[in-house]
Amino acid sequence: MTDDPLLKQIEESTKAFSRHQAETLHSILQHQRGVHYLQRYLPDIGDRDLPIDAATFRRSVPLSCYDDYADYINQLADGDNYSDDHDPHHILSVDPLVCFFYSSGTSSMKPKLIPYFDSALSKAASLIAHQGSAAVLRRFFPPRPEVYKRLAFIYADNITTTKGGFKVMAASSFPLHSSSNANRSLFTSLASPLGVILGSNVEHQVYCHLLCGLRNSDSVDAIHAPYALGLIKALRVLESKWEQLCDDLEKGFPCAEIKDVQMRDSVVEVLGGPQSDMSNRFRLIFEKKDWSGILQKIFPNVRYIRCVTTGSMKQYYSKLNYHAGEVPLIGGDYFSSECCVAINLDIKQPPDQTRFVMLPTAAYFEFLPFGSTENNVGEETVDVSGVEVGKMYEVVVTTYRGFYRYRLGDIVRVAGFYNSSPLLEFVMLAPKISYEMVTEGDLMAAMETFQLVVRNIMSMGMAIEIMDFTSSIDFGSSPKRLKIFIELKDCDTSLQNKLQESIVLLRECCSALEDGLGSMYKVQRNKGDISPLSVSILKCGSFDRNVLKATIDVSRTGEIDLHCTHLDHLNENWRMKQTNATIQSNDGPQYTS
Repeated sequence: MTDDPLLKQIEESTKAFSRHQAETLHSILQHQRGVHYLQRYLPDIGDRDLPIDAATFRRSVPLSCYDDYADYINQLADGDNYSDDHDPHHILSVDPLVCFFYSSGTSSMKPKLIPYFDSALSKAASLIAHQGSAAVLRRFFPPRPEVYKRLAFIYADNITTTKGGFKVMAASSFPLHSSSNANRSLFTSLASPLGVILGSNVEHQVYCHLLCGLRNSDSVDAIHAPYALGLIKALRVLESKWEQLCDDLEKGFPCAEIKDVQMRDSVVEVLGGPQSDMSNRFRLIFEKKDWSGILQKIFPNVRYIRCVTTGSMKQYYSKLNYHAGEVPLIGGDYFSSECCVAINLDIKQPPDQTRFVMLPTAAYFEFLPFGSTENNVGEETVDVSGVEVGKMYEVVVTTYRGFYRYRLGDIVRVAGFYNSSPLLEFVMLAPKISYEMVTEGDLMAAMETFQLVVRNIMSMGMAIEIMDFTSSIDFGSSPKRLKIFIELKDCDTSLQNKLQESIVLLRECCSALEDGLGSMYKVQRNKGDISPLSVSILKCGSFDRNVLKATIDVSRTGEIDLHCTHLDHLNENWRMKQTNATIQSNDGPQYTS
């Protein structure tokens, strides 16, 4: 289908959202009538002559979260797709299991296994979403045959295998591992060769992506990354290793640090021999150490930069803008590992104005009201007819691939309607009610205030720039304590040279940070249920080391978003080794080496 008919189909579907939702739920239930999970709650669902309407479905099947599926998913991973020896019904889906996707692990850094079933219905729904997204992009940026390369910081990580023989990978890696001609054609437009994308060392892959991008600089039409953080890390590598990159261009092969034979050979082929003139041109640019608009300077024909900049990625938007110059930053869509949710039809909007149009045929959607002041989620859902503009909700989905009334864990605000389809604004991850002190939204808002205070410190002659931050809850403290970890640019030098002065000023920042942590935190703090806030200033490069540690301990999914997440999976002693200084509100500083 060409772009115009496809976009028209999406447009028409948004005009009858409720009707398409009813048809989508009916289609899912008809197809999955035989699964064990549904028969637990709808014993008559096997009778095809007995229709199940939305009200009956919502009344009979309880809301669920990942933990409700964990045992079933582990059973599937072990190779058993049936409920037990005496029950021939499939567990979650009647469709054959293909593989598992890791979710991005943004809420707990413990990636979830999402089963991927070979569902023709789901493929059709996903195809409309993904092709629609591509059509929107082409509408804003029509293809140019003479400049067509994409510098894409993507990683088709080493896949693992379950006990039952099923492959496990990131959802974004699936097309890269597929043998279909359509998926393989994706590589023809990329600046980097397959050998880099399939590499086994992320740091080396980032470096080689940059090297290949520089070699193809005049042909680069776009720069892509799944998340803004991925581009920020690539830019840090560019700033720190530009001399080595220029040396490699001049010699015509990558530095000795790149030991992966397939990666080296593929990069050598892309470089096509020594590139002295090109190397000298880039040296003249980099030697000025003016990183404002650097992407526009080294890629003169680039038209856009695309990555997710909403949610926890929002804090990187201004930094990316600084490096992009006049090149527009293009937003992504609202697609999860479980299903597609909504499409971004106005991709040029900044993060705080990004709105996603819900796709009524992608899944069956419900909305769980969320209290903005109490930070709690209601118990009864509403459908599209019950949502109110300006209110916040947790998204609940019933998918073609085995999730029923499943809480995605995302809090969205209904900003309006596109025809009859809700326009969603992504707000934050849903709080973990049992022990959450602050929501992701609380932490983001508090850090914005903190950065304003830091800028005031900068005006006093201390050049302090926040690079990254994250949080963790210390349950070993009595009472429990919220810990926030912050990495500052050139923090090792600034703290060692002016340690005492820095601590005094940062303690003032610590108080401002604690004051902005939201009502849920303030209530617990006033009751004495939590200890004073602890802010740890990390050594330079700690976040990169944490990502490496996380990917070793968890999985190299290529989608892990470490920012604004809990680091409870990392050993406390290991974390503290990364710390330069710790400041506690209403308390004196504690120093660690």
